[in-house]
Amino acid sequence: MSKKVKTFRPKARRPKGFEDRFGTLANAENALIGAAAGVYASHGFEPLSTSALEYADCLGKFLPDDDRPNEGVFAFTDDDQQWMALRYDLTAPLARFVAENYDPLPKPLRRFAVGPVWRNEKPGPGRFREFIQVDADTIGAPGPAADAEMIMLAADVMDAAGLARGEYVIRVNNRKLLDAILGNIGVPDTEEGAVQRLRVLRAIDKLDRLGADGVARLLGDGRKDDSGDFTKGAGLSAQGIVAVLGYTQAGADTLEATLGALQPLMGASTVGAQGVEELRAIAALLQACGYDDGRTLIDPSIVRGLGYYTGPVFEADLRIETVNEKGEPARFGSAGGGGRYDDLIARFRGQPVPATGFSFGVSRFAAALHALGRLGPVEPGPVVVLALEVDRMADYFAMASELRAAGMRSEVYMGGSGMKAQMKYADKRGAPAVVIVGEDERAANSVTVKNLVLGDKLSGQIEDNKEWRSGRPAQTSGPREQLLKLVQDALI
Repeated sequence: MSKKVKTFRPKARRPKGFEDRFGTLANAENALIGAAAGVYASHGFEPLSTSALEYADCLGKFLPDDDRPNEGVFAFTDDDQQWMALRYDLTAPLARFVAENYDPLPKPLRRFAVGPVWRNEKPGPGRFREFIQVDADTIGAPGPAADAEMIMLAADVMDAAGLARGEYVIRVNNRKLLDAILGNIGVPDTEEGAVQRLRVLRAIDKLDRLGADGVARLLGDGRKDDSGDFTKGAGLSAQGIVAVLGYTQAGADTLEATLGALQPLMGASTVGAQGVEELRAIAALLQACGYDDGRTLIDPSIVRGLGYYTGPVFEADLRIETVNEKGEPARFGSAGGGGRYDDLIARFRGQPVPATGFSFGVSRFAAALHALGRLGPVEPGPVVVLALEVDRMADYFAMASELRAAGMRSEVYMGGSGMKAQMKYADKRGAPAVVIVGEDERAANSVTVKNLVLGDKLSGQIEDNKEWRSGRPAQTSGPREQLLKLVQDALI
Protein backbone atom coordinates (compact mmCIF):
# COMPACT_ATOMS: atom_id res chain seq x y z
CA MET A 1 0.00 0.00 0.00
CA SER A 2 1.50 3.28 -1.08
CA LYS A 3 2.15 5.93 1.53
CA LYS A 4 -0.05 8.98 1.22
CA VAL A 5 1.95 12.07 0.31
CA LYS A 6 1.24 14.94 2.65
CA THR A 7 0.26 18.16 0.88
CA PHE A 8 2.62 21.00 1.65
CA ARG A 9 0.83 24.04 3.07
CA PRO A 10 2.99 27.12 3.64
CA LYS A 11 2.57 28.97 6.89
CA ALA A 12 0.95 32.35 6.36
CA ARG A 13 3.46 34.81 7.77
CA ARG A 14 4.50 38.39 7.14
CA PRO A 15 8.21 39.17 6.61
CA LYS A 16 9.87 41.12 9.43
CA GLY A 17 9.95 44.84 8.83
CA PHE A 18 7.02 44.79 6.42
CA GLU A 19 3.55 45.94 7.39
CA ASP A 20 0.02 45.20 6.23
CA ARG A 21 -2.08 48.36 6.24
CA PHE A 22 -5.84 48.01 6.14
CA GLY A 23 -8.86 50.16 6.81
CA THR A 24 -8.24 52.98 9.25
CA LEU A 25 -4.44 52.91 9.01
CA ALA A 26 -4.50 52.77 5.20
CA ASN A 27 -6.97 55.66 5.12
CA ALA A 28 -4.74 57.63 7.49
CA GLU A 29 -1.74 57.11 5.21
CA ASN A 30 -3.75 58.25 2.21
CA ALA A 31 -4.82 61.36 4.12
CA LEU A 32 -1.20 62.15 5.05
CA ILE A 33 -0.12 61.65 1.43
CA GLY A 34 -2.87 64.00 0.28
CA ALA A 35 -1.88 66.61 2.88
CA ALA A 36 1.81 66.54 1.90
CA ALA A 37 1.13 66.44 -1.84
CA GLY A 38 -1.27 69.37 -1.44
CA VAL A 39 1.45 71.47 0.20
CA TYR A 40 3.95 70.63 -2.53
CA ALA A 41 1.49 71.29 -5.36
CA SER A 42 0.54 74.65 -3.83
CA HIS A 43 4.21 75.69 -4.10
CA GLY A 44 4.30 74.82 -7.78
CA PHE A 45 5.91 71.36 -7.64
CA GLU A 46 4.96 68.92 -10.42
CA PRO A 47 4.37 65.17 -9.85
CA LEU A 48 6.84 62.55 -11.07
CA SER A 49 6.63 58.75 -10.78
CA THR A 50 9.73 56.59 -11.28
CA SER A 51 10.31 52.84 -11.37
CA ALA A 52 10.62 50.85 -8.14
CA LEU A 53 13.65 49.08 -9.64
CA GLU A 54 16.87 50.77 -10.67
CA TYR A 55 20.27 49.52 -11.76
CA ALA A 56 22.34 49.31 -8.59
CA ASP A 57 25.12 51.47 -10.05
CA CYS A 58 22.54 54.20 -10.78
CA LEU A 59 21.36 54.17 -7.18
CA GLY A 60 24.95 54.47 -6.03
CA LYS A 61 26.66 53.39 -2.82
CA PHE A 62 25.11 55.94 -0.48
CA LEU A 63 23.96 53.43 2.08
CA PRO A 64 26.65 51.79 4.26
CA ASP A 65 27.67 49.29 1.55
CA ASP A 66 30.75 47.18 2.03
CA ASP A 67 31.29 44.17 -0.19
CA ARG A 68 27.88 43.39 -1.64
CA PRO A 69 25.70 45.52 -3.93
CA ASN A 70 22.71 44.37 -1.85
CA GLU A 71 24.10 45.56 1.49
CA GLY A 72 21.41 47.92 2.76
CA VAL A 73 19.17 47.37 -0.27
CA PHE A 74 17.21 44.49 -1.77
CA ALA A 75 19.07 43.52 -4.94
CA PHE A 76 19.40 40.74 -7.49
CA THR A 77 20.96 40.15 -10.90
CA ASP A 78 18.88 40.26 -14.07
CA ASP A 79 19.24 38.09 -17.21
CA ASP A 80 22.21 40.21 -18.33
CA GLN A 81 23.93 39.66 -14.95
CA GLN A 82 23.51 43.33 -14.06
CA TRP A 83 22.67 44.18 -10.47
CA MET A 84 19.16 45.55 -9.99
CA ALA A 85 17.91 46.99 -6.70
CA LEU A 86 14.68 48.21 -5.20
CA ARG A 87 15.02 51.95 -4.69
CA TYR A 88 15.97 52.90 -1.12
CA ASP A 89 14.57 56.43 -1.53
CA LEU A 90 12.97 58.62 -4.21
CA THR A 91 15.94 60.98 -4.60
CA ALA A 92 18.46 58.69 -6.30
CA PRO A 93 15.91 57.74 -9.02
CA LEU A 94 15.20 61.46 -9.47
CA ALA A 95 18.90 62.07 -10.12
CA ARG A 96 18.88 59.35 -12.78
CA PHE A 97 15.72 60.81 -14.36
CA VAL A 98 17.17 64.34 -14.49
CA ALA A 99 20.46 63.12 -15.97
CA GLU A 100 18.57 61.11 -18.58
CA ASN A 101 16.27 64.01 -19.57
CA TYR A 102 18.41 67.00 -18.66
CA ASP A 103 18.13 69.28 -21.70
CA PRO A 104 14.34 69.43 -22.18
CA LEU A 105 13.56 69.81 -18.46
CA PRO A 106 12.90 73.32 -17.06
CA LYS A 107 15.56 74.48 -14.63
CA PRO A 108 15.05 74.92 -11.80
CA LEU A 109 12.94 71.74 -11.85
CA ARG A 110 10.39 71.49 -9.05
CA ARG A 111 9.00 67.99 -8.62
CA PHE A 112 7.24 65.91 -5.97
CA ALA A 113 6.86 62.14 -5.84
CA VAL A 114 4.93 59.55 -3.83
CA GLY A 115 5.81 55.89 -3.50
CA PRO A 116 7.18 52.98 -1.46
CA VAL A 117 10.91 52.57 -0.84
CA TRP A 118 12.84 49.63 0.61
CA ARG A 119 15.77 49.27 3.03
CA ASN A 120 17.47 45.93 3.71
CA GLU A 121 18.17 46.87 7.31
CA LYS A 122 17.28 45.59 10.76
CA PRO A 123 13.70 46.61 11.57
CA GLY A 124 12.59 48.06 14.88
CA PRO A 125 9.67 49.91 16.50
CA GLY A 126 8.39 52.36 13.89
CA ARG A 127 11.24 51.40 11.54
CA PHE A 128 10.19 49.38 8.52
CA ARG A 129 11.97 47.73 5.62
CA GLU A 130 9.26 49.05 3.32
CA PHE A 131 7.72 52.47 3.80
CA ILE A 132 6.07 55.22 1.81
CA GLN A 133 7.74 58.54 1.15
CA VAL A 134 6.40 61.80 -0.27
CA ASP A 135 9.26 63.92 -1.63
CA ALA A 136 9.69 67.43 -2.94
CA ASP A 137 12.91 68.47 -4.70
CA THR A 138 14.27 71.51 -6.51
CA ILE A 139 16.94 70.82 -9.13
CA GLY A 140 19.11 73.62 -10.52
CA ALA A 141 18.74 76.18 -7.71
CA PRO A 142 21.99 77.04 -5.90
CA GLY A 143 22.15 79.07 -2.71
CA PRO A 144 20.43 79.00 0.67
CA ALA A 145 17.03 80.28 -0.53
CA ALA A 146 16.10 76.88 -2.05
CA ASP A 147 17.19 75.11 1.14
CA ALA A 148 15.21 77.52 3.30
CA GLU A 149 12.13 76.91 1.16
CA MET A 150 12.48 73.15 1.72
CA ILE A 151 12.66 73.69 5.47
CA MET A 152 9.54 75.86 5.30
CA LEU A 153 7.84 73.17 3.20
CA ALA A 154 8.72 70.59 5.86
CA ALA A 155 7.06 72.73 8.53
CA ASP A 156 4.03 73.30 6.32
CA VAL A 157 3.67 69.53 5.83
CA MET A 158 3.75 68.97 9.60
CA ASP A 159 1.04 71.62 9.98
CA ALA A 160 -1.06 70.09 7.19
CA ALA A 161 -0.75 66.65 8.81
CA GLY A 162 -2.50 68.02 11.88
CA LEU A 163 0.37 68.58 14.31
CA ALA A 164 0.18 71.51 16.69
CA ARG A 165 2.99 73.95 17.41
CA GLY A 166 5.39 72.39 19.87
CA GLU A 167 4.64 68.86 18.67
CA TYR A 168 7.38 69.00 16.04
CA VAL A 169 10.51 70.90 15.14
CA ILE A 170 12.54 71.03 11.92
CA ARG A 171 16.16 70.65 13.02
CA VAL A 172 18.70 72.14 10.63
CA ASN A 173 22.45 71.62 10.16
CA ASN A 174 25.08 71.63 7.39
CA ARG A 175 27.17 68.64 6.28
CA LYS A 176 30.08 70.95 5.50
CA LEU A 177 30.63 71.39 9.23
CA LEU A 178 31.09 67.66 9.81
CA ASP A 179 33.30 67.45 6.71
CA ALA A 180 35.52 70.08 8.32
CA ILE A 181 35.63 68.19 11.63
CA LEU A 182 36.52 64.90 9.93
CA GLY A 183 39.17 66.61 7.81
CA ASN A 184 40.68 68.14 10.94
CA ILE A 185 41.00 64.73 12.63
CA GLY A 186 42.63 63.12 9.58
CA VAL A 187 39.86 61.15 7.85
CA PRO A 188 41.22 60.95 4.28
CA ASP A 189 39.36 62.17 1.20
CA THR A 190 39.65 58.76 -0.48
CA GLU A 191 37.33 55.83 -1.23
CA GLU A 192 38.36 54.24 2.05
CA GLY A 193 37.74 57.54 3.82
CA ALA A 194 34.30 57.77 2.20
CA VAL A 195 33.32 54.44 3.79
CA GLN A 196 34.60 55.70 7.14
CA ARG A 197 32.69 58.98 6.78
CA LEU A 198 29.50 57.08 5.99
CA ARG A 199 29.90 55.02 9.16
CA VAL A 200 30.38 58.23 11.12
CA LEU A 201 27.17 59.62 9.62
CA ARG A 202 25.23 56.47 10.44
CA ALA A 203 26.57 56.51 13.99
CA ILE A 204 25.61 60.13 14.65
CA ASP A 205 22.20 59.51 13.08
CA LYS A 206 21.49 57.09 15.97
CA LEU A 207 22.27 59.67 18.66
CA ASP A 208 18.65 60.08 19.80
CA ARG A 209 18.18 56.32 20.06
CA LEU A 210 21.53 55.16 21.47
CA GLY A 211 22.79 58.20 23.34
CA ALA A 212 26.36 59.50 23.42
CA ASP A 213 27.86 56.27 24.83
CA GLY A 214 26.30 54.05 22.15
CA VAL A 215 27.35 56.44 19.39
CA ALA A 216 30.87 56.63 20.81
CA ARG A 217 31.18 52.84 20.40
CA LEU A 218 29.93 53.08 16.81
CA LEU A 219 32.45 55.82 16.12
CA GLY A 220 35.19 53.55 17.49
CA ASP A 221 35.49 49.78 17.10
CA GLY A 222 31.78 49.00 16.94
CA ARG A 223 28.77 48.04 19.04
CA LYS A 224 26.84 44.91 19.91
CA ASP A 225 23.09 45.48 20.38
CA ASP A 226 20.74 43.75 22.80
CA SER A 227 20.10 40.92 20.35
CA GLY A 228 23.81 40.16 20.07
CA ASP A 229 24.22 41.58 16.54
CA PHE A 230 27.48 43.45 16.06
CA THR A 231 27.77 46.64 14.00
CA LYS A 232 31.26 47.50 12.80
CA GLY A 233 32.40 50.95 13.89
CA ALA A 234 33.95 53.86 12.02
CA GLY A 235 37.38 53.22 13.53
CA LEU A 236 38.05 56.76 14.77
CA SER A 237 40.73 57.40 17.37
CA ALA A 238 39.78 58.35 20.91
CA GLN A 239 40.65 61.97 20.09
CA GLY A 240 38.52 61.81 16.95
CA ILE A 241 35.54 60.42 18.88
CA VAL A 242 35.78 63.30 21.37
CA ALA A 243 35.94 65.83 18.52
CA VAL A 244 32.91 64.41 16.71
CA LEU A 245 30.78 64.12 19.85
CA GLY A 246 31.80 67.61 20.92
CA TYR A 247 30.63 68.92 17.56
CA THR A 248 27.22 67.21 17.88
CA GLN A 249 26.78 68.78 21.32
CA ALA A 250 27.53 72.35 20.23
CA GLY A 251 23.88 73.36 20.00
CA ALA A 252 22.79 76.24 22.26
CA ASP A 253 19.61 78.09 23.19
CA THR A 254 19.99 80.82 20.58
CA LEU A 255 21.15 80.92 16.97
CA GLU A 256 24.07 83.23 17.70
CA ALA A 257 25.23 81.07 20.61
CA THR A 258 25.13 77.95 18.43
CA LEU A 259 26.99 79.57 15.54
CA GLY A 260 29.47 81.04 18.02
CA ALA A 261 30.13 77.56 19.44
CA LEU A 262 30.55 76.05 15.98
CA GLN A 263 32.91 78.67 14.55
CA PRO A 264 36.04 77.72 16.58
CA LEU A 265 35.45 74.00 15.92
CA MET A 266 35.97 74.58 12.20
CA GLY A 267 39.58 75.59 12.67
CA ALA A 268 41.09 76.89 9.42
CA SER A 269 38.68 74.92 7.22
CA THR A 270 37.26 76.98 4.36
CA VAL A 271 34.49 74.41 3.88
CA GLY A 272 33.54 74.68 7.55
CA ALA A 273 33.37 78.47 7.37
CA GLN A 274 31.11 78.21 4.31
CA GLY A 275 28.82 75.87 6.24
CA VAL A 276 28.48 78.31 9.13
CA GLU A 277 27.64 81.20 6.79
CA GLU A 278 25.07 79.10 4.90
CA LEU A 279 23.37 78.27 8.20
CA ARG A 280 23.33 81.97 9.08
CA ALA A 281 21.72 82.86 5.72
CA ILE A 282 19.09 80.11 6.06
CA ALA A 283 18.25 81.21 9.59
CA ALA A 284 17.78 84.80 8.38
CA LEU A 285 15.32 83.66 5.69
CA LEU A 286 13.38 81.51 8.16
CA GLN A 287 13.18 84.45 10.53
CA ALA A 288 12.01 86.83 7.80
CA CYS A 289 9.21 84.42 6.84
CA GLY A 290 8.07 83.80 10.42
CA TYR A 291 9.36 80.23 10.76
CA ASP A 292 11.59 81.00 13.75
CA ASP A 293 8.61 80.60 16.11
CA GLY A 294 9.72 77.24 17.49
CA ARG A 295 9.13 75.31 14.29
CA THR A 296 12.80 75.39 13.24
CA LEU A 297 16.07 74.99 15.14
CA ILE A 298 19.79 74.94 14.24
CA ASP A 299 21.07 71.63 15.66
CA PRO A 300 24.63 70.31 14.98
CA SER A 301 23.61 66.74 15.90
CA ILE A 302 21.57 66.41 12.68
CA VAL A 303 23.64 64.85 9.91
CA ARG A 304 21.23 62.49 8.04
CA GLY A 305 22.33 58.91 7.42
CA LEU A 306 22.58 58.93 3.62
CA GLY A 307 25.93 59.67 2.02
CA TYR A 308 24.95 61.98 -0.83
CA TYR A 309 24.24 65.20 1.09
CA THR A 310 26.73 68.01 0.41
CA GLY A 311 25.43 71.01 2.38
CA PRO A 312 22.41 71.95 4.51
CA VAL A 313 20.50 69.02 6.00
CA PHE A 314 17.32 69.02 8.05
CA GLU A 315 15.04 66.62 9.88
CA ALA A 316 11.39 66.78 10.99
CA ASP A 317 11.41 65.65 14.61
CA LEU A 318 8.14 64.52 16.23
CA ARG A 319 8.14 65.66 19.84
CA ILE A 320 4.93 63.91 20.80
CA GLU A 321 5.56 61.61 23.74
CA THR A 322 3.98 58.20 24.25
CA VAL A 323 4.93 55.01 26.09
CA ASN A 324 6.64 51.92 24.69
CA GLU A 325 5.66 48.29 25.20
CA LYS A 326 7.38 48.38 28.63
CA GLY A 327 5.33 51.38 29.73
CA GLU A 328 8.35 53.68 29.58
CA PRO A 329 8.22 57.23 28.14
CA ALA A 330 9.19 57.25 24.45
CA ARG A 331 9.41 59.72 21.60
CA PHE A 332 9.00 58.87 17.93
CA GLY A 333 11.73 61.14 16.60
CA SER A 334 12.25 61.66 12.88
CA ALA A 335 9.28 61.56 10.50
CA GLY A 336 11.17 62.95 7.52
CA GLY A 337 14.10 65.01 6.38
CA GLY A 338 16.24 66.14 3.52
CA GLY A 339 19.01 68.43 2.43
CA ARG A 340 21.27 69.58 -0.39
CA TYR A 341 22.91 67.04 -2.72
CA ASP A 342 24.79 68.95 -5.43
CA ASP A 343 26.98 65.99 -6.45
CA LEU A 344 24.33 63.32 -6.97
CA ILE A 345 23.45 64.16 -10.58
CA ALA A 346 27.14 64.86 -11.25
CA ARG A 347 27.72 61.11 -11.02
CA PHE A 348 25.99 60.88 -14.39
CA ARG A 349 26.88 64.21 -16.03
CA GLY A 350 30.38 64.87 -14.72
CA GLN A 351 29.51 68.36 -13.48
CA PRO A 352 27.75 69.58 -10.34
CA VAL A 353 24.01 70.21 -10.60
CA PRO A 354 22.60 72.02 -7.54
CA ALA A 355 19.74 70.16 -5.88
CA THR A 356 17.88 70.14 -2.59
CA GLY A 357 14.83 68.29 -1.28
CA PHE A 358 12.65 67.09 1.58
CA SER A 359 11.25 63.60 2.16
CA PHE A 360 8.20 62.94 4.33
CA GLY A 361 7.98 59.43 5.87
CA VAL A 362 4.28 58.59 5.59
CA SER A 363 4.38 55.07 7.09
CA ARG A 364 6.38 56.09 10.16
CA PHE A 365 4.22 59.15 10.72
CA ALA A 366 1.00 57.15 10.41
CA ALA A 367 2.37 54.51 12.80
CA ALA A 368 3.13 57.27 15.31
CA LEU A 369 -0.37 58.74 15.05
CA HIS A 370 -1.86 55.24 15.28
CA ALA A 371 0.08 54.48 18.47
CA LEU A 372 -1.07 57.80 19.93
CA GLY A 373 -4.71 57.13 19.03
CA ARG A 374 -4.73 60.23 16.83
CA LEU A 375 -5.77 58.86 13.46
CA GLY A 376 -9.10 60.62 13.83
CA PRO A 377 -12.57 59.15 14.04
CA VAL A 378 -13.17 55.84 12.34
CA GLU A 379 -14.94 56.44 9.06
CA PRO A 380 -18.30 54.63 8.82
CA GLY A 381 -18.53 51.76 6.39
CA PRO A 382 -20.83 51.70 3.38
CA VAL A 383 -24.59 51.32 3.48
CA VAL A 384 -25.16 47.64 2.67
CA VAL A 385 -28.02 46.58 0.44
CA LEU A 386 -28.92 43.05 1.52
CA ALA A 387 -29.33 40.47 -1.23
CA LEU A 388 -32.23 38.36 0.02
CA GLU A 389 -33.38 37.14 -3.42
CA VAL A 390 -30.61 36.03 -5.75
CA ASP A 391 -32.74 36.58 -8.85
CA ARG A 392 -33.20 40.26 -7.94
CA MET A 393 -29.54 41.34 -7.99
CA ALA A 394 -30.21 43.93 -10.70
CA ASP A 395 -32.70 45.66 -8.39
CA TYR A 396 -30.20 45.65 -5.53
CA PHE A 397 -27.45 47.08 -7.73
CA ALA A 398 -29.85 49.82 -8.88
CA MET A 399 -30.51 50.81 -5.25
CA ALA A 400 -26.80 50.93 -4.42
CA SER A 401 -26.14 53.02 -7.52
CA GLU A 402 -28.90 55.45 -6.52
CA LEU A 403 -27.30 55.94 -3.11
CA ARG A 404 -23.83 56.41 -4.59
CA ALA A 405 -25.17 58.99 -7.02
CA ALA A 406 -26.28 60.96 -3.96
CA GLY A 407 -22.77 60.77 -2.47
CA MET A 408 -23.27 57.85 -0.08
CA ARG A 409 -20.88 54.92 0.13
CA SER A 410 -22.92 51.83 -0.61
CA GLU A 411 -22.51 48.24 -1.71
CA VAL A 412 -24.57 45.13 -2.42
CA TYR A 413 -23.93 42.03 -0.33
CA MET A 414 -22.11 39.60 -2.63
CA GLY A 415 -21.89 36.48 -0.48
CA GLY A 416 -24.16 33.47 -0.61
CA SER A 417 -25.46 33.46 2.96
CA GLY A 418 -28.81 34.16 4.55
CA MET A 419 -30.10 37.19 6.36
CA LYS A 420 -28.41 36.57 9.71
CA ALA A 421 -24.99 36.23 8.09
CA GLN A 422 -25.65 39.29 5.93
CA MET A 423 -26.47 41.35 9.02
CA LYS A 424 -23.27 40.14 10.71
CA TYR A 425 -21.34 41.08 7.58
CA ALA A 426 -22.81 44.60 7.62
CA ASP A 427 -21.90 44.90 11.30
CA LYS A 428 -18.29 43.87 10.66
CA ARG A 429 -18.10 46.37 7.80
CA GLY A 430 -19.12 49.16 10.15
CA ALA A 431 -22.16 49.88 7.99
CA PRO A 432 -24.31 52.69 9.41
CA ALA A 433 -27.43 51.19 7.83
CA VAL A 434 -28.74 48.31 5.74
CA VAL A 435 -31.38 48.34 3.04
CA ILE A 436 -33.75 45.36 3.12
CA VAL A 437 -35.96 44.31 0.21
CA GLY A 438 -37.32 40.77 0.46
CA GLU A 439 -40.32 39.10 -1.10
CA ASP A 440 -42.87 41.05 0.99
CA GLU A 441 -41.22 44.45 0.37
CA ARG A 442 -40.99 43.74 -3.33
CA ALA A 443 -44.67 42.83 -3.51
CA ALA A 444 -45.56 46.11 -1.75
CA ASN A 445 -43.03 48.13 -3.77
CA SER A 446 -41.42 49.21 -0.49
CA VAL A 447 -38.01 49.17 1.22
CA THR A 448 -36.95 48.78 4.84
CA VAL A 449 -33.96 50.65 6.24
CA LYS A 450 -32.36 49.62 9.54
CA ASN A 451 -30.06 51.99 11.42
CA LEU A 452 -27.23 49.77 12.69
CA VAL A 453 -25.79 52.50 14.87
CA LEU A 454 -28.89 52.17 17.06
CA GLY A 455 -29.44 48.45 16.63
CA ASP A 456 -25.95 46.98 16.24
CA LYS A 457 -26.18 44.80 19.35
CA LEU A 458 -29.26 43.06 18.00
CA SER A 459 -27.76 42.00 14.67
CA GLY A 460 -26.25 38.81 16.07
CA GLN A 461 -29.57 37.74 17.60
CA ILE A 462 -31.66 37.85 14.43
CA GLU A 463 -32.50 34.35 13.17
CA ASP A 464 -34.93 34.94 10.32
CA ASN A 465 -37.33 37.38 8.65
CA LYS A 466 -40.11 36.56 11.09
CA GLU A 467 -38.06 37.53 14.12
CA TRP A 468 -36.89 40.67 12.33
CA ARG A 469 -40.43 41.81 11.59
CA SER A 470 -41.68 41.13 15.11
CA GLY A 471 -39.08 43.42 16.64
CA ARG A 472 -38.33 46.00 13.96
CA PRO A 473 -35.59 47.67 16.06
CA ALA A 474 -34.31 51.02 14.73
CA GLN A 475 -35.87 50.55 11.32
CA THR A 476 -38.33 52.32 9.06
CA SER A 477 -40.15 51.35 5.89
CA GLY A 478 -41.55 53.31 2.98
CA PRO A 479 -42.12 53.36 -0.79
CA ARG A 480 -39.28 52.26 -3.02
CA GLU A 481 -39.26 55.71 -4.65
CA GLN A 482 -38.29 57.22 -1.26
CA LEU A 483 -35.19 55.04 -0.79
CA LEU A 484 -32.78 57.95 -0.59
CA LYS A 485 -34.91 59.90 1.92
CA LEU A 486 -35.41 56.80 4.09
CA VAL A 487 -31.67 56.21 4.27
CA GLN A 488 -30.92 59.87 4.91
CA ASP A 489 -33.53 60.02 7.69
CA ALA A 490 -32.15 56.84 9.25
CA LEU A 491 -28.65 58.30 9.43
CA ILE A 492 -29.60 61.60 11.04
